[in-house]
Amino acid sequence: LIANSPIHIGHRLESVKLLRGQGDNVGDSRHHGYLTSEAVARPEITAPDRKRVFEMAVTARDNRDRGQPSAWSAAVDKLTSDADAENANPRLLLISGGNIEDSRAWMDYPASNTTDLIHDPGQAWNALTIGAFTDLSDISEPDMEAYRAVAPKGGLSPFSTTSSTWQPHWPMKPDVVFEGGNAAKDALMALPTPSLSLLTTHRLPNERLFTTANATSAATALAARMAAELMSEYPTLWPESIRALMVHSAEWTTAMREAFLPAHRQPLKGDYVHLIRHCGFGVPDLARAMRSAANSLAMIVQEQLHPFTREGSDSPKTRDMHLHRLPWPLLELEELGEEEVEMRVTLSYFIEPNPSVRGVKSRYRYESHGLRFDVKRAAESADDFRARINAAARDEEEGTQSKTEDPNWVVGTKNRHKGSLHSDIWRGSAADLASRGVIGVYPALGWWKTRPALERYNKATRYSLVVSIDARQLDVDLYTPVANQIGIPVEIEE
Repeated sequence: LIANSPIHIGHRLESVKLLRGQGDNVGDSRHHGYLTSEAVARPEITAPDRKRVFEMAVTARDNRDRGQPSAWSAAVDKLTSDADAENANPRLLLISGGNIEDSRAWMDYPASNTTDLIHDPGQAWNALTIGAFTDLSDISEPDMEAYRAVAPKGGLSPFSTTSSTWQPHWPMKPDVVFEGGNAAKDALMALPTPSLSLLTTHRLPNERLFTTANATSAATALAARMAAELMSEYPTLWPESIRALMVHSAEWTTAMREAFLPAHRQPLKGDYVHLIRHCGFGVPDLARAMRSAANSLAMIVQEQLHPFTREGSDSPKTRDMHLHRLPWPLLELEELGEEEVEMRVTLSYFIEPNPSVRGVKSRYRYESHGLRFDVKRAAESADDFRARINAAARDEEEGTQSKTEDPNWVVGTKNRHKGSLHSDIWRGSAADLASRGVIGVYPALGWWKTRPALERYNKATRYSLVVSIDARQLDVDLYTPVANQIGIPVEIEE
């Protein structure tokens, strides 16, 4: 505001307002899905060639059934996958998780976050659901000396809802968190205050230039800005890739780890699920999403596969499996030996929902298909890896899971494959990582396969795969050896 230099903005804003009518649109939630579809269609009709990210901070306090899809969330899933137009124009939708608005609940922070659930339609599989954290902890109002911030710096915002008590087979929400402000409390009450809120422009500039905003609405606006900047910088990336990059760049703060991971022992995989269901995968970082540093690098793959096929009158069966050979800097990793490094994998795709069966417990009847990823283990041959993936696909179809779990994964295969956005972190020695240069993407069960009468079993699906190596604690150049291979295509096997 005080600088004289030009400010470059690579994106623009459009707005569609949902105006309150008689009854304030309460009642049947199917109306909310229709209104959302109309709000998406209006700007697309006006300027159909414009690339967009859609952001919605409108949620319903009711219809929260522990992660189960609703008519509204199913409409959101249809919009993102563009199911009504044969998946021709997938969309990126960002939705706020909804707020804890009872000031009495803020006094019980963070237990109140655990018990207050994500609002409808934040449970949508394909949407990027946004929660709130806060770095605002200093209260500057002169008449509030007796107050202190509810949440610590870097902690989950007291306004943010979670999926902590959802049934375990539903997606883990929120996906990520952005700044949403804090609340102040004394011995008797808690309340929001301007110094713990975000500065924004006022809706009536002739009366006032600035005002404040907070909670998941403000967080979702910041998330939409990041998505727009990524889309502007990389216009060829799919909506699935933008979603993947935002999650892939996210990290948990120290305060989040202290609040939701045990302090007296090493965290288990279930502990990380508890953390994710409160804070998502953490706070995204635009610089990390935009660039690879010398001691870290990322690879983005945009591909499509056919999950299923049908021959004659036979039952549909699984079809494609992709094996990606990763261009890791093998020499540099082997020279690091036992030094610890991280590999992160994020898989993003859109499902086609089947809202007619939203009331049943089995998630396999809601999604059209699933995708999974796995990475070759150190002592495993390529043929053994392929056989293990085939066995994993078969086990999941039969409703069983392999008892062998790679301990180096933070979330693990039994927990990460929920919803349509999967991310996990592998931690181990650089030498071990050097021998894990193949990653597989393979299909899982869905109604495209189990309901052959609908004749969707031959459809293809897109996916985005982001894989990165991180050795930020080490003085090593991992990026340059890979950059020298940029002109060499990454091999994919089907």
